[in-house]
Amino acid sequence: MKQLIINGNKELTGEIKISGAKNSVVALIPAAILSDEEVTLYNVPNISDTNALIDIIELLNGKVDYKNETMKIDTSKIENKVVPEALSKKLRASYYFMGALLSKFKYAEIYFPGGCNIGSRPIDFHINGFKKLGAEVTIEGNKYIFKANKLKGARIYLDFASVGATINIMLAAVKAEGTTYISNAAKEPEIVNIATLLNNMGAKITGAGTSEIKIEGVKKLGKGVVDVIPDRIEAGTYTIIGALLGKKLKISGIIEDHIDALLSKLKEMGVPMEVNNGELIISKPEEYKAINVKTLVFPGFATDLGQPMSVLLTQANGMSIFEETIYENRMGHIKYLQKMGANIRVNDRTAIIVGKTSLTGEEVTATDLRAGAAMVIAGLIAKGTTIVNEIDHILRGYENIVEKLTGAGAKISIKDTE
Repeated sequence: MKQLIINGNKELTGEIKISGAKNSVVALIPAAILSDEEVTLYNVPNISDTNALIDIIELLNGKVDYKNETMKIDTSKIENKVVPEALSKKLRASYYFMGALLSKFKYAEIYFPGGCNIGSRPIDFHINGFKKLGAEVTIEGNKYIFKANKLKGARIYLDFASVGATINIMLAAVKAEGTTYISNAAKEPEIVNIATLLNNMGAKITGAGTSEIKIEGVKKLGKGVVDVIPDRIEAGTYTIIGALLGKKLKISGIIEDHIDALLSKLKEMGVPMEVNNGELIISKPEEYKAINVKTLVFPGFATDLGQPMSVLLTQANGMSIFEETIYENRMGHIKYLQKMGANIRVNDRTAIIVGKTSLTGEEVTATDLRAGAAMVIAGLIAKGTTIVNEIDHILRGYENIVEKLTGAGAKISIKDTE
């Protein structure tokens, strides 16, 4: 078991460079199997989710060459095999192989996906989309089976603008006969990134990034190249850290529009910052104004930044309200913040946070990926030493987090207790 050991309350300066987006690369890698040739991805983050997906590609007889943030995936000899439970449960995004394998082979078998326990995340929207395209779906124990004689374009309306369902239906529809329309599609930047790769491979997708996506089916997909976009959640996490401990801390490689909701809230709190040409310079203010934060689908305030943001709110003067509207189990970190000295009261999906409170280092647990990020932030601003357990959650989504923070002046290290 690995732990993070954090000696808090250290000023941060220098530069932190943002890696490629986890939420893009976990879909781009499965999308590569739709090619009959080679796909090249640049700016690929070296995180555990990436490595789990490589294992699945290699299981399917694909070849992966991954070094220096560049990944070449040769799927010319790909085989359709059952994705076993041990692999599919390593991460939520294993479900993208459902859409990709169904599209390529008209048949897929995969066990229930894994991922963080942040609440109910059923894949009903995915399954209903596959059915509308002509697939039959059966469940055997913990395994889904998808099969179709052929896939035909359809009009698909999503009751909720789900990122996963939008991408999975896109993957399944690119080689379907005719035209598919996804209405009430999610608008997240990662969807545009996946559509860009597919179009580079020969797909005909328009409208990605809007509420309606049009997909004209094609028979063949070939070589494709794409840059993985910067990780907006990683960028947001380090921006929040900079707001708490920064002294002209530079965060480079960001896309401002992707974190605009966060930047607006930080300005409302009184955090000084400058953004120019993909670089953010941020410093800790003398005091923070209490505000309210409500998570929403993009371009609203990202649910993945809600837990890190709640730590910042403990340092604001007065009462702040953090409301989570996407997932019902985003409050697993609150009891640990309370243990560290935060004044927080939780009512269902709403946290009422009264500050300013001083946090003291304690032994805490990363209950999920973004809760883990929140615990790291809390440890960075706390007096004394914080020990964070179950950090595998954190390493799923933050490349070189220890090295990046240490390089900016933090006192943080990984301890192997086994």
